[in-house]
Amino acid sequence: MKTVIHDLESQDFEKYFPDISGSINVISENAPIYNCIGCFGCWVKTPGACIIRDSYGDMGELFSKSEEVIIISKCCYGCYSPFIKNILDRSISYVHPYFTLRNGEMHHKSRYDNKLNLTVYFYGSDITIAEQKTAEKLVTANGVNLNTQKPLFGFSES
Repeated sequence: MKTVIHDLESQDFEKYFPDISGSINVISENAPIYNCIGCFGCWVKTPGACIIRDSYGDMGELFSKSEEVIIISKCCYGCYSPFIKNILDRSISYVHPYFTLRNGEMHHKSRYDNKLNLTVYFYGSDITIAEQKTAEKLVTANGVNLNTQKPLFGFSES
């Protein structure tokens, strides 16, 4: 299964993805999303699930069932849009609170056996070279943190 997380308007998403099949799970801002409160309940109280029970409370489990996570986000100063950032924050339950060394750096241990493919597309009409470099570092770091295959990313002006 693939998971597509996006912040596009509905009509724009449908233009780019006119024939979504049942094997693709689409996450968009179609319901209120609460911010991660940093309580670590998803690690301690309800392992693997956010204690905030809204439409986005099971992102870690959803990632565990996905072969690929595709993120489509407006580039905001070299980072994700607020909605996409919030989804990633709410996905922290995908990893354990315990640490391991990866690439000579300290990172969270994987909670699940799957190894995601991560693809990120940033869009915006005025993305600077500095923002592109920041976004590249961010996606690379997210890939390491989530223990993914080598992440892919790209930029678009539309």
